[in-house]
Amino acid sequence: MSRRRGPVRRAEHRVPRPASGRRTPPAARPAPPAEQRADGGAPRRPRGAGAVPAVLHAAAAALLVVAVTATAAAGPAQPVVALAFLTLIAVGECVRITLPGDREQAPIGAAAALAYALLGPLRGLPTTHGVLQVVAVAGAGSLLAAAAPSLSRALPGAFGRALRRRRGRSPADLVRRDTAARRLLTVGFAAAVFQPLYNGGLLDRLPSAGPAYGVFLAVVAALAALCDATLAAALHRARTGLRFPAALEDELRSLPGIGSAIVATGMLVSLAAGEIGLWALPVFCAPLLLAQVSFRRAAAIRATTGQTIATLARATEVAGYTPPGHARRVADTACALGRELGLGTRELALLEYAALMHDVGQLSLVEPVPDGATALLPAAEQQRIARLGSEVIRRTGVPPRVAEQVARLADPCRRPDGGYDRSLPLSARIIRVANAHDDLLTAARGRGLSDPAGRLEALEALRLERGRAYDPRVVEALARMGGRAREPG
Repeated sequence: MSRRRGPVRRAEHRVPRPASGRRTPPAARPAPPAEQRADGGAPRRPRGAGAVPAVLHAAAAALLVVAVTATAAAGPAQPVVALAFLTLIAVGECVRITLPGDREQAPIGAAAALAYALLGPLRGLPTTHGVLQVVAVAGAGSLLAAAAPSLSRALPGAFGRALRRRRGRSPADLVRRDTAARRLLTVGFAAAVFQPLYNGGLLDRLPSAGPAYGVFLAVVAALAALCDATLAAALHRARTGLRFPAALEDELRSLPGIGSAIVATGMLVSLAAGEIGLWALPVFCAPLLLAQVSFRRAAAIRATTGQTIATLARATEVAGYTPPGHARRVADTACALGRELGLGTRELALLEYAALMHDVGQLSLVEPVPDGATALLPAAEQQRIARLGSEVIRRTGVPPRVAEQVARLADPCRRPDGGYDRSLPLSARIIRVANAHDDLLTAARGRGLSDPAGRLEALEALRLERGRAYDPRVVEALARMGGRAREPG
């Protein structure tokens, strides 16, 4: 007979804190934490991946030093034009937006740097800057923006306060260096493709106002976008251990959004500058600034969704149906398994949401399950709880895929006829293993087993049921991680 859980002390209802020691609800983390593994340790990174950021940083730094030295020695060509683009790049770097996955982007700065790399004639007159000056201007603009928070202390008024607020929201220095190195190399690539052809007179056969010239610019801009996506995927893999195909897929999926706006704005500025001169910079960058406002509104919507998910995930703990921290531990284990199996950032975000709310259906129970261990219930009861939880989630405004994943949590991998159920979402199979693993660990600790013995017992129990109740791929992924899911309690 199930026993009713007694009153829980107030301290036990606190939201579990991650390894950093700060409370971080899903609203502040739209994507799963890439820096944290299920056992709370460092992420599993591929061998030799740490050399990738070092090589890219060294290449970007060397390129910038050479570019600044060469530009200073020869003197900048058309200094007024260079100063105008440098100022716009610096301002654009100060006005950033945060994309899903806690990735910062400076659309106006990136578009201005791309436009300068693709700049041909200016108000009908040819320009004479080359590849190295493009790199020097782009790098100087980024460095000026990086120094802006320190300079803001001497600036009174609203502008100084805005820069100081930006400093407080900045990501880690490591991420900023990755972004700066990647952008400098991408701009250098675009300039290396376009500027020699333009300055060498090979594009004279293409009229600057004709469609062929526009097509050529579009091709160069597209190649630059692919270069940037490839570098970003390589850095993402090196930092998080995510497989390169999944990381590259994430970057390519983001291109139709803000990436396409950056490329289109850079092309428009470079083309319009040939007719109206430097007035093209503020005129054609204004729509991109409005697009940033839309992205900020979308971020506010994501924050509201995260708050809803955090509330639902905590409801079962407050009501005494699940142990404190169970949902967070299952979500951390599920995200670690998802990264191990090659899921991308968007899939990991939905996976985390579903894992946090996987026990919402328990609120329909008259008597709580001891320790909230639904994995120890009969299969029919598990499926009923999963369906009820899915119905609750559908009414909260959470993406429909999250409700679908929760609804299929308790479905076995094998159909009654013995065949494999390929319609079962991978995310549901991952959460099922993560939830069962945490339930088994909690039960083992309740019997007084040591932590290593409990982890071994839980992994062996999952292996005995693989192929029937649990996906063999997911179980083996957990075994590769050492079965070191986050400890209960």
